[in-house]
Amino acid sequence: MNHSGTVDYALEGDVAVIALNRPAKRNAINEDLIAGIESAVARAGREARVGVIHGRGDHFCAGLDLAEHAERTPFEGVLHSRKWHRIFDEIERGAIPYVVALHGAVVGGGLELAASAQIRVADETAFFGLPEGQRGIFVGGGGSVRVARLMSAARMADMMLTGRTLSAAKAESVNLVQYVVAPGRALAEAKTLAARIARNAPMSNFAVVQALPRIQEMSHDGGLFTESLMAAMTQTSPEAVERLRAFLEKRADRLDKPRDS
Repeated sequence: MNHSGTVDYALEGDVAVIALNRPAKRNAINEDLIAGIESAVARAGREARVGVIHGRGDHFCAGLDLAEHAERTPFEGVLHSRKWHRIFDEIERGAIPYVVALHGAVVGGGLELAASAQIRVADETAFFGLPEGQRGIFVGGGGSVRVARLMSAARMADMMLTGRTLSAAKAESVNLVQYVVAPGRALAEAKTLAARIARNAPMSNFAVVQALPRIQEMSHDGGLFTESLMAAMTQTSPEAVERLRAFLEKRADRLDKPRDS
């Protein structure tokens, strides 16, 4: 699938690979690109077990395409923002988990897009910024919720107020990304992780995507009760029963060795 040349889609086994394809514009998000993301994510939810999102060219995504930023009434602005929210929500809390591969600029709306994925892999060229304060605007793609919860509202305020950018190493230290790899290796690592995730029971992956973030927003007791419900649902599925039996009969891999990279 190719949405007017701005988003490419490929199914590699059980993994849907979605590429932002506006390299001449640093993959800045315009109306066509956000529509392409929406279409690709909907398709991935129907036919893949895991999604990978990356950007072509030298950068992941430089955020909102200000050259095409139209003057809007306040109501039109709310509707535009809510469209981004709906699309990014489908990545964060849709049918399948997502791994995002980051390099170069991960700025503004690009960081908001990255924050909607479950796992973020950055190569050492990646840098992270929220320049909305310098542009006279405010984040509108979910950053005040997702980015702030990842690294804290205080760190996000610092970036927005001062224009500070973070390196990949610093982003890892403040919980914006989970993996940092050598230049040019982010996509390969993201695909490796996605292939590993795709081998999980779909119900388990769905529980992680759907239940885990919601539990973080619940009270202590509500979270524990929801955890019990999800544990009961996943462990009694036919696939879970077979996998547990294989483990007990030593037909499955054991986690005896560290697999951290």
